[in-house]
Amino acid sequence: MNEEKKIIHIVAGGPLELIPELTRFPNNIIWMGVDRGVYYLLKKGITPDYAVGDFDSVTDEEWSIIDKNIRDINKYKPEKDETDMELAMMWAVQQKPHMIKIYGATGGRLDHFMANALMLSRYQNQNPLIKIEMIDKQNSLSVYYPGHYRVENDNVKKYISFIPLTKEVVHLSLTGFKYPLINRTVEFGSSLCISNELIEQYGNFSFEKGILMMIRSTD
Repeated sequence: MNEEKKIIHIVAGGPLELIPELTRFPNNIIWMGVDRGVYYLLKKGITPDYAVGDFDSVTDEEWSIIDKNIRDINKYKPEKDETDMELAMMWAVQQKPHMIKIYGATGGRLDHFMANALMLSRYQNQNPLIKIEMIDKQNSLSVYYPGHYRVENDNVKKYISFIPLTKEVVHLSLTGFKYPLINRTVEFGSSLCISNELIEQYGNFSFEKGILMMIRSTD
């Protein structure tokens, strides 16, 4: 596989009803199961290349299926410093992929979701050459650092929100959007950039200081 185009898909154990269809991807995807996400993948007919977790959220029957079908299992004790998702991210970035997509990391417990969302920001900052995205049926979440970016209208998740993760995001500009901005400073906790929409096939956004989370959503 061309290492520059290596793509890792991580499937965690969040609510199954929020995980999108996982069987319509190219064959060159590296699949990674996290805790109950390993069982989800097996039920979809996908054998993950790598599995990690303490597996405290699976039943004895589910663990038996996992243990029987997965050769490379990294099982940890529940009493550990890192969450299962962080162990997965640590492994994934070490593979130096082109992209990491995360499923099953939203919904359910809010503490898990918040930790996963902020962890995404941390690992994106540490690995700027890897595009990291968290995805469920209704939303996709990604994090950006100062620069200029282009975003495409996918005609599905039409709502685009920008949320500051730092005290302020400085000189934020949005073009090609229903509600444009020019060199606006947006403070942490502001709702100014919630539920925007693209009015062209492509839009652009840029800023000079801060950390910005972009969430694309559908109703």
